[in-house]
Formats: sequence, C-alpha cells, structure tokens
Amino acid sequence: MGQNMFRTGFLVRATHTLLTWVITLILFLHNTDLRRCEEQGELLLPLLFFLLVALSVLLYFAVSLMDPGFILTDSVKGSNEEIESMIPQSLTPRLRRCGYCLLQQPMRAKHCQTCKRCVRRFDHHCPWIENCVGERNHRWFIVYLLVQLLALLWALHIALSGITPTLTWEQWFRVNGFLLAALGVVGVFSMVVVLLLGCHLYLVSISCTTWEFMSRHRISYLKNFSDEENPFDRGVICNLWDFFCVCSTVVWEKMYTRNTPNSV
Repeated sequence: MGQNMFRTGFLVRATHTLLTWVITLILFLHNTDLRRCEEQGELLLPLLFFLLVALSVLLYFAVSLMDPGFILTDSVKGSNEEIESMIPQSLTPRLRRCGYCLLQQPMRAKHCQTCKRCVRRFDHHCPWIENCVGERNHRWFIVYLLVQLLALLWALHIALSGITPTLTWEQWFRVNGFLLAALGVVGVFSMVVVLLLGCHLYLVSISCTTWEFMSRHRISYLKNFSDEENPFDRGVICNLWDFFCVCSTVVWEKMYTRNTPNSV
C-alpha cells in the first residue's frame, strides 16, 4: 500500500511539474509578449514570469511533501487527560481514540483513509498535491493557491497575446494550435484555482474546515450547534490572524469550552 501511494504521488507531482514547464516553454517559444520582450532586449518581464512559475512549483512541492500535522504517537495523552479533567463533560465530548490507528485524537483531528494517518485540524485530502491539508500546511496551501493563480492569470494573458490572425480557419488552427492547447489547460486550471482559493478563504474567515463544513451533522462536537454557530469562530479579523500568523499548536478543546454556552 505504501509503495502504491508513493508511486501515485510521484506520478501526480511529475505530471504537474512537466505540464507546468511545457506550457511555460510554449509561451516563451511562440510569438507572445514574452518572446517580443526578449527580442527587444527587455528581459525584466520574462525573468519575473519565470521566477513566478518557479516559485509556484517550489510551493507546490513544499505543500505536497510537508507534514500536514500527522498524529504519530500518544505522547500528548497526558495533556489530553489534563484537559479532559478541567472541562466539564457536559460542555465538550470526550476525546476519542481512532478506530484505525488506535491513537487518541485531539479535537478537529480526523483519520485520513488515503494517508492511513490521523491529521490535526484535518481539512481534506487533496489529490492534486497527493497529501492531506491540515494544521501544519493549510496556510501554505492557500499561499500556493494564490501564487499559482497569479501565474495562471499572467500565463492566460501571455497566451492570448500570441494568437496570430490568418486568412482561413484551417491555417489559424495550425498556426495557433499549441497556444490554443495551452490556453485551454491554463483556463481550466485558473477556474479551479479561483474556486478553491475562494472557498478556502471563506472557510478560514469563519474558522471552519472543509471536513467540518461538509460533514457537520456527523461530527460529535458540532451536533449541538445550529448551522450558523461555530465554537471556533472569533470573528473574521481574529480568524485570519490566527490562521496566517499563529504558528503554535492550538488547543481547540479550550477554545471550544470558552465559546460553548452552558446550556449546550
């Protein structure tokens, strides 16, 4: 199973990298704004575009290879028991033990069936990066999406600048075939990234994960709240600050207790 996962991850990452650089090469070789800037000796824009693409690839590998927050041992068992003893059981569900890897799960953690591990503040398993998105790499996943979107939109503009008018449709498709293919791929990926980035920024702004948003009715610590209530929501500004600027591990049980009314 581990070898199959490694093989799948390698193929996905290799395909993404190859596709990225093939499209970049097409944009540099055709009569686009990049090519015209090179011919005129103006290398700043081509260099900036190349660096932006390289940064997107580096971020892609960083996010896909980063530990998303795997729970490897029960080393936190003592602290979890201390938390449980301080929090009345009427206010928060007991910490559960995973039925697959038999490790105690902190609040907001979930077992990933693909990675075969429990992940802290699990968001989702992303087939694009062949890795989970969780507490440790979620912010970098969003930074990657932002950089990728900038690179895609710039590539879209560059590809459009290289479309050459001709006398017949047949000749037009033959002359612009590679650019049209690049336009199609870049256009589809741009729409996907826009949707992903928009959804994740919205969920971050309300301090909710994709898993919690999609499976709210099945999650024990959210069952007693209405759809409009979220025990982890501290307001948009605080949520964004906590997400992007606070790097330490958050004890979600304490926040849950502070924001849970006594009537729950």
